[in-house]
Amino acid sequence: MTSGPDADAARAKLLARQGELNALSAGSAGDREAVALDQQSVGRLSRMDAMQQQAMAQAQERARAAELARIEQALRRIDEGDYGWCVTCGELIAPKRLEVDASVAVCIACADGRQ
Repeated sequence: MTSGPDADAARAKLLARQGELNALSAGSAGDREAVALDQQSVGRLSRMDAMQQQAMAQAQERARAAELARIEQALRRIDEGDYGWCVTCGELIAPKRLEVDASVAVCIACADGRQ
């Protein structure tokens, strides 16, 4: 298969998003660290708030990691010449769908389970 719609533009978009996600991940590393349990330095409610913020930061990091994995897979499909083709049915993915999310791997029919 040859690459589908404008693989070069998609590569640039994917690499830019990858850079953004890596910067966000690096910037929030401190928020994901363990919360101190020292009663003297932090009160109970403050510690609970810190633990909630830590849990939210960890959830955001998991979401970023999943998106980074999708980006890596899309970049691999570009390199292999399979970008823009549905990995499930082999049909061309609509260009508008790829404009919205350049890392998408399936056509709308397969995403909806119609195939």
